[in-house]
Amino acid sequence: MTKQGDDLHLAIIMDGNGRWATARGLERLVGHKRGVERVDEIVEACPDLGVKHLTLFAFSTENWKRSEREVSGLMTLFRRYIRSESARLLKEGVRVRFIGRRHELDARLQELMQGLEDRTIDNDRLHLTVAINYGGRDEIVRATRKVALMVQSGELPIEDIDEHILSTALDTHELIDPDLVLRTSGEYRTSNFLPWQSVYAEYEFTETAWPDFTVEKLRDTLDAFRGRERRFGAVAIK
Repeated sequence: MTKQGDDLHLAIIMDGNGRWATARGLERLVGHKRGVERVDEIVEACPDLGVKHLTLFAFSTENWKRSEREVSGLMTLFRRYIRSESARLLKEGVRVRFIGRRHELDARLQELMQGLEDRTIDNDRLHLTVAINYGGRDEIVRATRKVALMVQSGELPIEDIDEHILSTALDTHELIDPDLVLRTSGEYRTSNFLPWQSVYAEYEFTETAWPDFTVEKLRDTLDAFRGRERRFGAVAIK
């Protein structure tokens, strides 16, 4: 876990794209396109705001329940984003990772994801993690299976299983835990996002829909976060 100053880990549940569009008489996909534009602005601003790690919840394992048109449109947006933004992300020093059940995505999208990860692996200005086809409980189940196989093979004594061992089997094993989890658009739930990793994170819920969540709003959110006392079950961290 990080200090409250610079280099913090911000995780965002980017909610409200569809409702933002519907409220304006537009198709839901228009809202998702506007949301992608907002991602560009937030990613660009994060390093100057003291954010070293940014994790974005882009598509959950439950989102497959949406209409075929919306799901297909989202997958097209993901592919277009990687193609159009990979050069800029590389130039700006952003390292990109993807977490979730990527093997269930279409082959072309998987190739683009892997390619972007490979090209940006040496970047260190901002660590951007994108959760696609991700569910927190699913991640823990998959991690548990990995550990069980290690025990079954004799590689790991069962008595050696602890929090560290399970953490190293998670999709996020290369990352620090989030300091702040933000959800936009007025919902007050975590929706199966990083449940293991966020046990000591601070939470912020805002009524603002993701397409309207500006860099200025992010700056205000981070300023308020840095004014909080984080006790971690003990004394406050100044």
